[in-house]
Amino acid sequence: MFVAVNPADGSTAEISAAFTAGQLEEVLEQAAAAAPVWQAMPLAARCERVRAAGAVLRRRSEELARLITEEMGKPILESRAEIAKCALGCDYYAEHGATFLADEPIASDAARSLVAYQPLGTVLAVMPWNFPFWQVFRFAAPALVAGNTGLLKHASNVPQCALAIESVFCEAGFPAGVFRTLMIGSGQVAGVIGDPRVHAVTLTGSESAGRAVAAAAGNALKKCVLELGGSDPYLVLADADLEVAVETAVTSRFLNTGQSCIAAKRFIVVPEIAAAFVERFRQRVDALALGDPLDERNRVGPMARLDLREELHRQVTDSIASGAVAVTGCAPLDGPGAYYRPSILDQVRPGMPAYNEELFGPVASVLRARDEEDAIRIANDTEFGLGGSVWTRDVARGEAVARRLQCGSAFVNGLVKSDPRLPFGGIRRSGFGRELSHHGIHEFVNAKTLWIR
Repeated sequence: MFVAVNPADGSTAEISAAFTAGQLEEVLEQAAAAAPVWQAMPLAARCERVRAAGAVLRRRSEELARLITEEMGKPILESRAEIAKCALGCDYYAEHGATFLADEPIASDAARSLVAYQPLGTVLAVMPWNFPFWQVFRFAAPALVAGNTGLLKHASNVPQCALAIESVFCEAGFPAGVFRTLMIGSGQVAGVIGDPRVHAVTLTGSESAGRAVAAAAGNALKKCVLELGGSDPYLVLADADLEVAVETAVTSRFLNTGQSCIAAKRFIVVPEIAAAFVERFRQRVDALALGDPLDERNRVGPMARLDLREELHRQVTDSIASGAVAVTGCAPLDGPGAYYRPSILDQVRPGMPAYNEELFGPVASVLRARDEEDAIRIANDTEFGLGGSVWTRDVARGEAVARRLQCGSAFVNGLVKSDPRLPFGGIRRSGFGRELSHHGIHEFVNAKTLWIR
């Protein structure tokens, strides 16, 4: 059984039955039967179906946003924005799919040679709870446009979102079996990956989940894309516009109650501005409204689960015991729900959990560098490599520093975010492969060489 627990008050929202072995077999067979039919459908028709899914999302926006908020605690304004972003992603691939998948002529010794981009077949997506719609649609929109069919194994704490996503594709007119949700547990994922009717797998989630999925995919010799955790650096240089840098720091760290892989997590400051940055940061963080995520006035809601809150607090208390300074917050909120006070830790140093581990919740870590060169060194002193940002009034200097950051995305004077137009993914323990842009749609196609004389 899958139980949806509202993290705002601990109430049970829904109980969904897990698949029996027979039901899982039926869905896998349905996806296999749908694959050749969907692949044979003209690309323009597939694009129109994906565009129709975007229209369904917009039409059902309020219902779906509320479902997100009640199931994993995201503030309602952010839930609405997430649904809107999914619709935008559908529009983007519907509009650009034909260009991204067009044959690529290449000069050779043949009379004509080219690369044709053809679907792999059925792609399994193992997805997390923190952006329960966007994570799915950023895989599904390009994969379906390319002619693949999709299977979704969603996080166990968002079963209603998982089933609602399938209903969106059904309502948009997708043929039966082209996109299905699998109501299965984590222990069954390796078996699905190994099934010959599944041809590739993509995962967004924890490092441990990534290792398990990558091992299963490698054992089955199947394509795999992983987007894992991050501990993004946020470098504030001496000439930065502090007002803008602080405001964006608050948004970047506390969006989605801090439960985002590409949230800024390590705020690296140089001596010239360190004290001023920390004080302004504290003032803005203390002003954040924490409470019922359905109340539009609140910017921070509960964490998604109580066990996640407990783990975060352990990391905070262990860091403080090792010498980190609690500037504000750093404690759970008393009462029902999985609330944690918006927090700042200062004087974070190597060896502390706040330095070496990902803090997946509303806690910001401030790391003080000796100078700009030391700030770059600290930024790269991590096993993660998802995103990073640089703040300076000198744009050329900012770009030079950004090029030295060892990560998949580096932003200068901007919030690190995913955008359908830009490739997204990480290096090191943040995973491999890319989503979004034309890079994302090419992850799950066969780049097939044709040589013709």
